[in-house]
Amino acid sequence: MKQNRHERIIEIISTHDIETQDDLLEKLKEDGFEVTQATISRDIKQLQLVKVAGHDGHYKYAISQHSGTKTALKFKTILKETVIKADYAQNIVVLKTYAGMAQAAAAAIDALQMQDIVGSVAGDDTILIVMRSSEIAEEFTAKYKELLR
Repeated sequence: MKQNRHERIIEIISTHDIETQDDLLEKLKEDGFEVTQATISRDIKQLQLVKVAGHDGHYKYAISQHSGTKTALKFKTILKETVIKADYAQNIVVLKTYAGMAQAAAAAIDALQMQDIVGSVAGDDTILIVMRSSEIAEEFTAKYKELLR
């Protein structure tokens, strides 16, 4: 349950401007998560979320740009638990996820800030990742397939 909640929190802060813990609590409750303010506070600490200035000047939660190894491992765990297939064509990697998990997985990929990734787009169960070259896409896919084993 905690893993699912953490995945959803990453997805929520990646797609919405969440300014307060109450905002996050409300979004999670809309998604059927029964959580308390104390749980949200612990989740924010464990995910190492930070507040950053948004475009409108208000502060919102975001994934830390300086997340440590523990957070990077958490993102990799999210990817390992949600992605079921990896393939590529030219410089585009396609990851298939369990239904409804693509946005959380894509948010985790974006949070890892890999220099070889130009960008990613997520649907419901598919992520398209544009890599800098076809060689990098092939290498990324091979590593990912090994991780899935």
